[in-house]
Amino acid sequence: MKGLFNSKKIPKKHAAGDSAESQHSHNHSHSANLHHEKLQPQISRSEPSSPVKPTSGSSRSPTKKSTRPASPAQREQTKSRSSRSYARHSTEQGSSSSSRRSKIDTNTHPLNLPPEELKRLSAQYSMGSRSSLDKMDLDKDTPAPPPSSPPPAQQQASFTVPVNSVNSPPPTNGVKKGPSEEEEGDGPAPPPPAHRSNPSSPVPTDAEAAEAHKADGNKFFKQRDFSRAIAEYTSAIQLMPDEPTYLSNRAAAYMSDGQYESALEDCSRAVDLDPHNAKFLLRLARIYTSLGRPDEAMTTFGRIDPPASAKDMAAAKEMQLHVRAAQDALDRGTSGSMVLHALEQAEKLLGPGAGKPRKWQLMRGNAYLKMGGANSFGEAQNVAMALLRQNSQDPEALVLRGRALYAQGENDKAIQHFRKALSCDPDFKEGVKWLRIVQKLDRMKEEGNTDYKAGRWQAAFDKYSAALEVDPSNRGINSKLFQNRALCRLKLKQFAEAINDCDKAISLDPSYTKARKTKANALGQAERWEEAVREWKSIHELDPEDRTIPKEIRRAELELKKSQRKDYYKILGVSKDADDVAIKKAYRKLAIVHHPDKNPNDEEAAERFKDIGEAYETLSDPQKRARYDSGEDLIDPSEMFGGGGMGGGMAGGIDPEILFSMMNGGASFGGSQGFGGGGGYGGRARPQGFPSGFHFG
Repeated sequence: MKGLFNSKKIPKKHAAGDSAESQHSHNHSHSANLHHEKLQPQISRSEPSSPVKPTSGSSRSPTKKSTRPASPAQREQTKSRSSRSYARHSTEQGSSSSSRRSKIDTNTHPLNLPPEELKRLSAQYSMGSRSSLDKMDLDKDTPAPPPSSPPPAQQQASFTVPVNSVNSPPPTNGVKKGPSEEEEGDGPAPPPPAHRSNPSSPVPTDAEAAEAHKADGNKFFKQRDFSRAIAEYTSAIQLMPDEPTYLSNRAAAYMSDGQYESALEDCSRAVDLDPHNAKFLLRLARIYTSLGRPDEAMTTFGRIDPPASAKDMAAAKEMQLHVRAAQDALDRGTSGSMVLHALEQAEKLLGPGAGKPRKWQLMRGNAYLKMGGANSFGEAQNVAMALLRQNSQDPEALVLRGRALYAQGENDKAIQHFRKALSCDPDFKEGVKWLRIVQKLDRMKEEGNTDYKAGRWQAAFDKYSAALEVDPSNRGINSKLFQNRALCRLKLKQFAEAINDCDKAISLDPSYTKARKTKANALGQAERWEEAVREWKSIHELDPEDRTIPKEIRRAELELKKSQRKDYYKILGVSKDADDVAIKKAYRKLAIVHHPDKNPNDEEAAERFKDIGEAYETLSDPQKRARYDSGEDLIDPSEMFGGGGMGGGMAGGIDPEILFSMMNGGASFGGSQGFGGGGGYGGRARPQGFPSGFHFG
């Protein structure tokens, strides 16, 4: 501001003095000049400016420069003042003012303004200074200037109404803060005042809020929006976790939503908190019934006082009866279909969407095993697999699947499942029991097979008989053991007993074709060819793709036809493997005994003698014997020649050599027999056209 006062033409006597008039002029011109600065356009602060020297009014010597370095604030203020266009002038004190004073318009200088205008500007400046002081940030680190040097006035940016009190401590002048310092100030900003609630709307308590959630939950429950009802009841329980009513209400919502396990948990907690509440107990009993736990439901009904009505307990009682019936049928070993029927009736009483209880599924699987058959074993495996998907370490499900595999003859896989069950529960008795059974059966069966292959028929028979006593309930394994024992009986020529063992094997497994084939062979060896043919044909119906069965049928039919002719071996009383010497010896002996001359009173002696001669004729000739054994019987002459003797002519296609050999052979028994009168070799037709080379047994 000193430059403003130096720009006016002042007499020399005032330039060096300290008169009252100059002091007064200094004060007024200072105020007016600040107002004038606002009206002038500002120049960039980056322009260089000349330093401002102290005036003669200072306490320092007018001829000596100050040795104190100017503060940064003072330099900034000096630079700001020197940038104005009208403040550029010489500041040296003691020089001739008349030669360096610039011409100033007297009409615009603040000192030439009227007193009223000067007073108004001074008042306006005072208000602006106070506002700038109130809004200024404090900087305690900036040292204050010496008292002898009055601080220059701060440039006013705008006229605003001060916010702080006018009694605020004045800021340190001359230092400009950076952006971070202006934000931080002298310390952290004071926290905002706490929110004051309206006394007319008090904050609800936890109990009141919980009741509000309960009311909302009841509303959603009536609307059958169970998920939202569960959410509201949950909010109430979070506020009041020990309130049984909220737990019971959420249990009802869970039950209606099909979440019976969650309902059971909530209702059990509610009953624990209020053990004598009849409503809670009734709801808990219904949940037990919906889950398929009738025994626990009936126990809960018994705790209700006054007792529950018969209508409320009807479903639980009926379910309990069906489950007990299924268990009894399973324990007694009755038909598996009875078990399945009882379980189906009990399942109808489960809650909507409730899963079948694990205990019931195990009972169903055991019933399928009891029923037997490939389809039933497959169903048992399905039940076991469904349980294992829920818990792969379930020992009971593992044993169930192992038993199904064991029933199907897959003993190795069965043993693996039993061992896995014991690894999950080493004390599981069922696992130990079935593992021992399967291992024992495998061992005994293998020993019997070894004896059979070695030709020790009786030892193999004994091993198979002992194995049959290990597990009488296993239909599949026992049917195989009966069939193996039947093979041993065939080797021991016990044909009737072998057929009986085959019948037992077939009764245990009607689809066991191997046992049926063994039976057909046993019937043939017992020379019951008619039954053997029927058995082979029934086997062919069961397995039409087996190409060996038709061949067996043809063989059995051939043997049947052979059995219907005369058995020359029986007539002579020799075996089928007898040699020529034995056959000739037998013939001579019988011919003497049954010759008609020696039995004149026996009408049948001649017929017997004829059969003996016919048998010897066939069996003594190797070619004829081979044809006889293969089923190609000799042609009856009565069929080749119509009527008696040779009068009928020869039949077409007959080899004459065969005919003459037959005729010559017949003449050896005496001319009285011959071929006349149609007597031939007994007058019976012989089957022909059968394949040669067949040997049975």
